Amino acid sequence: MGFFTKTVSKMTNEKVTLKQRKRMIVFVAVITLLSMVTSTVAWFTVNTFAGVDKLDLHISVSAQLKVAMQDYGTDLSKYGKTITNEMVDQYLRDHGTSLQELILDPVTTSNGTRFVNQRGAEREPNKRSYLEFECYFIATEEMWVHLTSEGSDTIENDEGTKVTSSSPAPKNDVVNCVRVSYTTDSDGTPIYEPNKSGSVNGQNTFDISNPMNYSNETRLFHLEEMKPKKVTIRLWVDGEDPQCDDDVQEAELTVAMSFVGCDETNTPIS
Repeated sequence: MGFFTKTVSKMTNEKVTLKQRKRMIVFVAVITLLSMVTSTVAWFTVNTFAGVDKLDLHISVSAQLKVAMQDYGTDLSKYGKTITNEMVDQYLRDHGTSLQELILDPVTTSNGTRFVNQRGAEREPNKRSYLEFECYFIATEEMWVHLTSEGSDTIENDEGTKVTSSSPAPKNDVVNCVRVSYTTDSDGTPIYEPNKSGSVNGQNTFDISNPMNYSNETRLFHLEEMKPKKVTIRLWVDGEDPQCDDDVQEAELTVAMSFVGCDETNTPIS
């Protein structure tokens, strides 16, 4: 019996309550802002993948960067150095849901903005699909913003960008199924694929190295001096990934994203 057949058979019971669904605790632990080629289609045989029981989101910024959940223009006093779990939860509540209600089902995408399930039905954000929220970045000087694997000694809990799992094997293969995209009006939608060994569904993804090697391929978006920019961040578990199967259900996941600002030559700005 193939994955599609098993999936359809599991979807016949539509009255399963939220508490009865198999769930995975997703920890987006620290987001710090510093200035497999294969033909296998994995998918879960159980339709509902994960509930976000706890989302620990902490965005910190360095001196030349600030962030907020709203566009405050050039009023730097209204931007801060952190975005907290409560702030993201309030964003979701303002859009009709909450972290406690959020369910992550396996989805896939070719461009990081439009998502479908295994049957090809389009999915909406934060509705048994993928996490999506918006925030606004402003910089006191022009820069390109990159993800980085290098942590900062001056920012608490910053150990660089990491996607990890404390669950035993094979559950910890979940780290290979995660994707994060970053959309802006002017810079497109780069897709970060941790532990990349080959993109799926035509996705143009990138991974980062340790030690970090900054390049045009690792650029996320461009900031002009004192001009805020909206960034839409989307986090999902990709059902097309070969390791997105029943083995990784109920896994514990930690996602930490750290950013750095670079000049035009991709040299970090100190």
